[in-house]
Amino acid sequence: MAYYSWILAFHVMSFTSWMAMLFYLPRLFIYHREHAENSAFTEVVKIQEYKLYTYIGVPAMWATIISGATMLYLNPGIFQSGGWIHVKLFTLVLLIAYSFSLNSIRKKLIENIYYKSGKYFRFYNEVPTLLMIVIVIMVIVKPF
Repeated sequence: MAYYSWILAFHVMSFTSWMAMLFYLPRLFIYHREHAENSAFTEVVKIQEYKLYTYIGVPAMWATIISGATMLYLNPGIFQSGGWIHVKLFTLVLLIAYSFSLNSIRKKLIENIYYKSGKYFRFYNEVPTLLMIVIVIMVIVKPF
């Protein structure tokens, strides 16, 4: 299991990259909505949104999922170590759903049919932070 630590390191790096996208993409949505009248600006933001989601977010999400699944496969006893892993995996499912929701919102913004305000996206931007807090507590503190 000497390579387990390498998989874990890759998992943490992938998760960090995925979280960077989850934190920043809603911020771009705020700029997109609050500067909707400036078409030159929003065209640049649309490109940034696409590249951030497609080239960073999606690969990092899949790398996180695959490396995490590999670690679970290599260490199946982790499911007997308490309920923390179940909470972590449930929170992961919510994080994946949130990630896909960002792509849906991104596509709606491209078509200029999304009616949500910058204020809404400021709130929506806090969701990954809350989910990350739960995941980190489950992995480090293991309260269950």
